[in-house]
Amino acid sequence: MSGIDEIETPLPRRTTRATGTLPPPRPLPPSLAGNMALPYPAIGQELAELRLQIPGVHGCVLGGVDGLLITHNLQTDVDPNDLAALAATTYGLGRQVGLRLGQGDFQQSTVRNAGGYLSVYAVSPQALLAVVGEDSINVARLHLHAPAVAGRLAGLLDQCTDAAGDRS
Repeated sequence: MSGIDEIETPLPRRTTRATGTLPPPRPLPPSLAGNMALPYPAIGQELAELRLQIPGVHGCVLGGVDGLLITHNLQTDVDPNDLAALAATTYGLGRQVGLRLGQGDFQQSTVRNAGGYLSVYAVSPQALLAVVGEDSINVARLHLHAPAVAGRLAGLLDQCTDAAGDRS
């Protein structure tokens, strides 16, 4: 047997600085500050509710279109940084398809593999929601609930951005 599926090379890691460290997170507005164990508690709550609404969801990743992780609630051994990068790659391909076919902006893409699904949803022009699920997941139900979650996440991210701008 030969093929790309046999290769298990980890994805390269991206950093924002030459030192290999990420900048410290900005303080959150009081409405999002809650449990500081999770960088964005209100966002974490939305991700948790999606996992509870859809049986078979193993977890969610909120990441930037640049492939950098914002936060996650994965319940598997999948590296959330890898999943954020894969979501951005999926977005890039979907975006090009939309442009070339004249079908408009990226909304959602789903990949089905032998053991499960990866669905990526547009949250905002800067953020993506990636959902990992087992093969038995009800994909139609996921597609019904996830866009509403993505909309609420966009609002929460806007609050974070607005609050950060108010402190500048």
